[in-house]
Amino acid sequence: MNILVTGGAGFIGRHLCERLASEGHVVTAVDDLSGGFEENVPANVTFKTVDCTNIQQVRELFDQQRFDSVYHFAAYAAEGLSHFIRSFNYTTNTVASMNIIDGCINHNVDRLVFASSIAVYGHPERNPVTEMDLPTPCDPYGVSKYAVELDLAAAYDMFGLDYKIVRPHNVYGSHQNIADRYRNVIGIFMNQILRNEPLSIFGDGMQTRAFSYIDDVITDVVAVGEDTNTSNPRIYNVGSDHAYTIMDLIQCLETVVGRKLDVNHLPARNEVEHVAADHSLVRSISGRTQDVDLETGIRVMWDYVLQHGAKSPSVFSNIEIMKNLPPSWAIN
Repeated sequence: MNILVTGGAGFIGRHLCERLASEGHVVTAVDDLSGGFEENVPANVTFKTVDCTNIQQVRELFDQQRFDSVYHFAAYAAEGLSHFIRSFNYTTNTVASMNIIDGCINHNVDRLVFASSIAVYGHPERNPVTEMDLPTPCDPYGVSKYAVELDLAAAYDMFGLDYKIVRPHNVYGSHQNIADRYRNVIGIFMNQILRNEPLSIFGDGMQTRAFSYIDDVITDVVAVGEDTNTSNPRIYNVGSDHAYTIMDLIQCLETVVGRKLDVNHLPARNEVEHVAADHSLVRSISGRTQDVDLETGIRVMWDYVLQHGAKSPSVFSNIEIMKNLPPSWAIN
């Protein structure tokens, strides 16, 4: 098939392009390179610089060729920072998605696969959350993703646009941008280790997250995208079944690195403390029965990070709201 992957120069998008191309599909990756890197894109994938928030660029992209499927993974997934960059968050995550949906409808794309997020569940009343639980997002990032989910349902009712939604969470692995200090705690910690800095922990470190290895996530995402049974559910949690505290993660890193790591406890952030998801639905399609265990995944990512070295932490230069911004995120 002829497949478009937005955000294809980013972390998840890069791995998705690689998997789809390995199956013999013709893959085009687009990215605005605000958080991705062109060198991430596999050599057998066509790359185009496209800003999905720019409706004219998106129209030209869809006019140039006919795509059978679109995997829309372009986003800025800094959940905690989204409180302080509201306009940027909704433009990048919601408006851009509307432009892609327009393109899919106007050019009769067979299926759109949208990368939502576990953030749509907000503070869950129970764990693990299932796809039947009502989304109640508690931050602008989660709101932006849920808004797109609702719009996809409306687009299906009005235009028959076939879509699938995946809700991944806490994904890690090689090619992740460890310079981003606002998201992806494993990458942040690895960069701090390489820079001989203490690990920054917000609060007591007893927050729990189900860290999900990239290969597992891609297996499930591709299975959803290629599922031919249109009567199957349209929304799927995607990720690991096993939750760990941040302190558990640090112990795992110490095992992999081979030494004791210094930590720096910072004031707690306003964030969801405990979240885990049920993945029974997606496993029924992908057939995947086991997760890559955390230590194995960490070792693979650590080897990659060692090869590429430490990075200077990025600074988001357009903070819109300074009130209550964590001091460690303030621009110096």
